[in-house]
Amino acid sequence: MKKSFRIAVAALALVGAHVSAIAQPIPIFGIVELSGSGTTAGTNYDNGVKLAVAEINAAGGILGRKINYTSWDTQTQPGVAKALASKAIDQGAPLVMGPVYSGSILVSMAETRRAEIPNMIGGEAAAITQQGNPYVFRASFTQASAMPKVVRYIKEIVKPKTIAIIYVNNDFGKGGRDMVLKGFEAANIKVVADISTDVGQVDFSSAVIKAKQSGADALFAYSNEEESARLLKELKKQAYDKPVIGETTLANDKVIELAGDAANGVVAHVGLTPDAPNPPVQAFAKRYLAEYKSKADHNAMKGYTSMHAAKAIFDKIGKIDPKAFAAAMHGASISVKDYPGVLFDVKYDDKGDLDRESFIVKVVNGKPQVVEILKPAK
Repeated sequence: MKKSFRIAVAALALVGAHVSAIAQPIPIFGIVELSGSGTTAGTNYDNGVKLAVAEINAAGGILGRKINYTSWDTQTQPGVAKALASKAIDQGAPLVMGPVYSGSILVSMAETRRAEIPNMIGGEAAAITQQGNPYVFRASFTQASAMPKVVRYIKEIVKPKTIAIIYVNNDFGKGGRDMVLKGFEAANIKVVADISTDVGQVDFSSAVIKAKQSGADALFAYSNEEESARLLKELKKQAYDKPVIGETTLANDKVIELAGDAANGVVAHVGLTPDAPNPPVQAFAKRYLAEYKSKADHNAMKGYTSMHAAKAIFDKIGKIDPKAFAAAMHGASISVKDYPGVLFDVKYDDKGDLDRESFIVKVVNGKPQVVEILKPAK
């Protein structure tokens, strides 16, 4: 009788421990740029993650467990990002969100890789997924996939024989510049000015003078948001009258807010835009505006879609297992029909890069307007 009683008690204890483990929140950490030059990008990314977490928790969480999301400020400093990645690992994170800036990612992802923890990141530098890291996954196009789309548009629509490039001299800027240079060469578009600028640069007069003196038929501009706005103001000041084309950070709402009417006429390829003619995107944009009293941008969409994609993968594997999660992400396809929070049908490859719809936008009267929808490559 006593033996049976002890067995019953032990069984109940095991059941209780199992139930307790299931009920415990899942600790997910964000390492994001909440101060420094990346404040806007990091804050919006973080807000997107938080909105997704609130939605997922309201619907019952992941596998019956709520998410306990905590974000920490990298100060837009790679060394701080690395330390925070280690801190997240030490606190038992099965998943790390961020950073957004490529320079920080290239440092911090070494820590998550060492610990074999999946890392959903917001950066675009091609080098991030060229190092064979099986634990890093993008929320946006790599430069290697985005730049050919930009070059195609420039070649087919703008049709310049020559072009000037103005780029920011950091990992993000150099990566994009290197990729677009290859594209221009293949498209037989001659680069007649290759102009480097600094992170945080205020005065762009010299850069614009060089672009004008080159006689280029068009300008490709690739920089961070604040610098892009200053560049556009200087282009207007000097009455630059050639087409100006770029990527997301040339034509998003933050740039338009800072540049004012100097942004009008700019054309950019964007992987994510809250202006997409897509019902799930429009619903997300309304919820974001209601929650944060500001318009969502591509960084907010990165954070939001990444968190919903993570839920989809955890649901698929049926457990909170970092290694199994990483394995399942490679080659995964997630449908917006099954998981509306991913906003677009998306497919990941074996390197952690993704493919989905993207857009060409033009700034008209202070607003980015979608002028072309680009289908996924496959």
